[in-house]
Amino acid sequence: MRGAKSAKWVTGAIIVALAATACGGGKDDKGTDAGGKVDPNGIFSIEVGEPEKPLLTGDTMESNGSIVMAGLFSTLVDYKADGSLEMINAESVTTTDSKLWTVKLKKGWKFHDGTPVTAKSFVDAWNWNANVENAQGLASWYADIKGFEKVHPEAEGAKPTSKTLDGLKVLDENTFTIELAKPVPYFAHKLAYISFAPLPESFFKDPEAAGQKPVGNGPYKFKSWDHKKQIEIVRYDGYTGPNKAKNGGVVFKNYTTLEAAYEDLKSGNVDVLRQIAPKDLPVYRTDLGDRAVDQPYSSIQTIAVAFYADQWKKPKQVDPKVIQGLSMAIDRATITKTVLNGTREPATGWVAQGVLGYQPNAVEVTKFDPAKAKELIKAGGGVPNNKISIQYNADGGHKEWVEAVCNSITQATSVECVGDGKPDFQADLQARKNQQVKSLYRSGWVLDYPVNANFISDLFRTGAGGNQGGFSNKELDAKIAKADSAKTLEDSVKEYQAIEKDLVNYMPSIPLWYYKVNAGYSENVSGVAYGQDGDPILTGVEVKQK
Repeated sequence: MRGAKSAKWVTGAIIVALAATACGGGKDDKGTDAGGKVDPNGIFSIEVGEPEKPLLTGDTMESNGSIVMAGLFSTLVDYKADGSLEMINAESVTTTDSKLWTVKLKKGWKFHDGTPVTAKSFVDAWNWNANVENAQGLASWYADIKGFEKVHPEAEGAKPTSKTLDGLKVLDENTFTIELAKPVPYFAHKLAYISFAPLPESFFKDPEAAGQKPVGNGPYKFKSWDHKKQIEIVRYDGYTGPNKAKNGGVVFKNYTTLEAAYEDLKSGNVDVLRQIAPKDLPVYRTDLGDRAVDQPYSSIQTIAVAFYADQWKKPKQVDPKVIQGLSMAIDRATITKTVLNGTREPATGWVAQGVLGYQPNAVEVTKFDPAKAKELIKAGGGVPNNKISIQYNADGGHKEWVEAVCNSITQATSVECVGDGKPDFQADLQARKNQQVKSLYRSGWVLDYPVNANFISDLFRTGAGGNQGGFSNKELDAKIAKADSAKTLEDSVKEYQAIEKDLVNYMPSIPLWYYKVNAGYSENVSGVAYGQDGDPILTGVEVKQK
């Protein structure tokens, strides 16, 4: 869901390569676009929805907010196309044992308010975000760090016994260390996530105000937020990072439907779309020509189970066989071919393509088999009340495929299935947060870092930030902890591969299909490319002179 997003990536023996660029106008040797001259101060617009929450590094975990945060903040690292870590705000991130990590910062970085970015800026930010009293949704991302249980006690209502993480130490203005509770071989990869960005001193004086007018260290600085209408950010000319903006700024325009955004794209009233509604998928390539985008990225669509709902916990906890049966009642091949016009690929596991540890055909439970589906549901004691509902956000182009999934389940098993549409993504997320989902809900996850652990630990571990369905299993938690403490990254990836195959015995969710970027852009811009997280890369967009 997002979680917020990061990366571009990949090559190597256990890495699957994905294209990370879209078609765009070429340049001549004078640096001008082949279709016209470029305005380096030009502003372009992108289709989004209203962010769920204030723009906080510790609490922004959905796609409408994360794309804005990606422009405002830079993290310590990112990823190069070959899969290696790219240093952004960090000069280096090193370790000899995967437990004690040393971070050295590049000198001269400044926040948008002109104050310096220091080691203390990172340490103070992480301590504040981790503190249970600050109620940040991404606090679990600091759980690897020594002393987390003191800052964020597990018991509900418990007060922290410390305001700082034991494992964070400032050595000098540009150096700090991170001591983990135990070795985590892929920890450096996690540092690309938005929760590990720094915060200026001004943030701590008024965090509430900072969530409305964030001050970051990224290539763009905040300009304005007209709620439910638009957010505007502008290029920060003092930015010293490697990804400087080739444009003057971005306007994030709110839309309540993808169909409306597409009509605006065709008429030139919005410049870049992140996705196309199912209704327009059959025609968008013809409409847009070489401005149409069709490429894979590292994301997966699932149906998650609200384990807290009365349906699944009374009179006893649901048997995984029931969820297995519902999964095998879904004709993914037909739905992706017809309703989604061939723009999705049926999933064969829980880990998205293009990340370390992706394995094709990981499980059998995603195969369409009506007879087996009915057999499993019966063996598991049946679906309570013989009826399910799938919650979804109506502004995201999900209605058509939810209805198709429901029809497939009902025809295959006679279990009644209906869609439960919420008006927008914000309302959908609030229903999840408040544990108001009645049965099942549409869920999607985009990589935060390109390792298979991100699609397992950060979704299904007890207390993980992405675990919104109330799933909890001590046996699985123990397996995750063992994989996290493996000696090498390769060993950890292999152990997570085994865990993925074992998820059929727990069924925390139902994998549906792998996403693609099906989007497009206007004639006003060039150089539009989409990263492995599926979002347009803001800094590379060039605006044509008018």
